[in-house]
Amino acid sequence: MAFDFVPDAIIRGRSDRGRSNFHAGKAAEDAVALHYERQGVTICARRWRGHCGEIDLVGRLGGNVIVIEVKQSQTHDLAASHVLPGQIGRIFATAEEFLAGEPMGTDLRIDLALVDGQGRIDVLENAFA
Repeated sequence: MAFDFVPDAIIRGRSDRGRSNFHAGKAAEDAVALHYERQGVTICARRWRGHCGEIDLVGRLGGNVIVIEVKQSQTHDLAASHVLPGQIGRIFATAEEFLAGEPMGTDLRIDLALVDGQGRIDVLENAFA
């Protein structure tokens, strides 16, 4: 039997999951930002959006710019598995777009910050080098 409509319970379930995922992702980004700030990195942008995509966090340490992609899941391995090749390309393109507004010669590092279900953070510096 096919439905010509989507039952309200399914719509609510999808929107509840989406809302939950949004808040979990935001909490992970906040935790990662605090982790970097404790190491002396200034977080200068959150969810920076360019034409190519979005950067979760942008930090500065001295003359260096650090682009930080945050992934959250039950385990660090599962979080890492959510980074797909197409997304890596968008991260690089968006990072280049961000750097276009920076002084020439600014060094760039792209980190991957993994957050597990317990809130533990594992940072992979220069993750895509």
